[in-house]
Amino acid sequence: MSTYLKKPLPSYTVSLIVLLPLTLLCLTFLLPLSAYLSNPLAAAAAASGCGVGTAAGVAVRAAPAAEGADDGVDSQRRPELSVLVGVHTMPGKHSRRHLVRMAYALQQTAALRGAARVDVRFALCARPMPPEHRAFVALEARAYGDVLVLDCAESAEQGKTYTYFASLPAMLGSGSASGGGGRPYDYVMKVDDDTFLRLDALVETLRAAPREDMYCGAGLPFHDRQFPPFMLGMGYLLSWDLVEWIASSDMVRREAMGVEDLTTGKWLNMGNKAKNRVNLFPRMYDYKSAKAEDFLENTIGVHQLKADLRWAHTLEHFNLTRLGPSSKLHGF
Repeated sequence: MSTYLKKPLPSYTVSLIVLLPLTLLCLTFLLPLSAYLSNPLAAAAAASGCGVGTAAGVAVRAAPAAEGADDGVDSQRRPELSVLVGVHTMPGKHSRRHLVRMAYALQQTAALRGAARVDVRFALCARPMPPEHRAFVALEARAYGDVLVLDCAESAEQGKTYTYFASLPAMLGSGSASGGGGRPYDYVMKVDDDTFLRLDALVETLRAAPREDMYCGAGLPFHDRQFPPFMLGMGYLLSWDLVEWIASSDMVRREAMGVEDLTTGKWLNMGNKAKNRVNLFPRMYDYKSAKAEDFLENTIGVHQLKADLRWAHTLEHFNLTRLGPSSKLHGF
């Protein structure tokens, strides 16, 4: 048997064969990733083809609707009210964001969307952000488009809440969420990532609340139903006019540092603002146990869900987790 020996390929041909796939890989993945790192959510929104409002490297777009939601509901009509829910989290908490994202997406029913627009976004600071977290946050933002990267240090006592509120007017502009002129949202909420909100209960409460000069949350002291000095950091809302005031106030900028919930109350008290205060206690409360009697029927929010097991108990109680044998594979 004879052996046929091929003539070796020229070295430049071998180099081309090796380098061409690597070049294509860089163009399809690494360049978009570098674009994200310089302007995270603008890149995410561009990739999704959605409309976007940007400022200081931040963008906002609508998150995907829950499965089965009617995409045509109220597409031509401005919702009765609109709320931006900013979940304050940290770059490394990827699994927690995924869990919270699902918990809120499943509540975006046609009935809720017919009554209100509730946009949930995850607020985190750009400093410090290790390389592995930057890469994973980049992928997450491109996939979901619901991450707000703020120009701040990652600490609740180092001005993160101030940066969150103060950035929004420039970030959103006018009418970007409402579909019309005027304010982009009626209310802006700051909420912890260990708090579960029942969105329908929150919306129902806000429908009867003032739309101006309004401060809403679980107030301390609890017995002060009319004018609590501040709302607990588990979750509170400000009407849009107060968000604009925070962004423009020199006093607030000087007083930006400190324990965040106390500090927010201090701004409003010093500025003689928030004459309309809505105390949601006891409907917002700390988790106690998995027992049914420890959850209120008219719950708006449950706090201190730091462990996944507490999230499981809470979601199961409010019927968001129903798991049985699979009878059908989606897409088949």
